[in-house]
Amino acid sequence: MLIQIEERLPCSRRLVTRYGKALAICGLLIAASSMEASADLRVCNKTSSMIGLSIGYELKGDWISEGWWNLETGVCETVLLGQLLETRFLIHAIDYDKGGQWNGDNFMCTQDLEFKIKGTQECVARGFERTGFFEIDTAGKQDYTVQLTEKE
Repeated sequence: MLIQIEERLPCSRRLVTRYGKALAICGLLIAASSMEASADLRVCNKTSSMIGLSIGYELKGDWISEGWWNLETGVCETVLLGQLLETRFLIHAIDYDKGGQWNGDNFMCTQDLEFKIKGTQECVARGFERTGFFEIDTAGKQDYTVQLTEKE
C-alpha cells in the first residue's frame, strides 16, 4: 500500500502523444526527475515482532486515516511517497506477536480490515472504531523516517 502525495512528472501526457520530439525531451526530464533524492515518510519496524501499522495525514484540508501495513521485523515501509507537504502525521501500530500498541491522544477512525477513511468525527456512528494515534512532527523535513522500537 502506497500513497502518492505529489505527482512529480514534469510533462503532460497530451504533450507527449501529440509531439514526437517532445517524447524524447520528456523522457529525459522524467529520467532526471527520478534521480532526485526521494522525499518520503517511512516507518521502520525495529522490534522482534510483526507490526500492524496505520497512519493519519491531512490532505487538502481533510484528515485521512489509512491502514493496514504489515511490517516484518527489521523492515522499513514507505507509507507516503513524495515531498511531505505537511509537518504533522499520526501513527497507530499494533504488536501482533507480543500484544501492545503504539497509540496516543489523537483519535481517528479505523477498522479491522484494509481501510482508507476520510474524516475523524463520529467514527462509531459511521461503523468504524475510534482509535488513538500518536503524533509525528517532521519539523519541516521533506524526508522522514519513524523507528518503532521495543518498549523499555
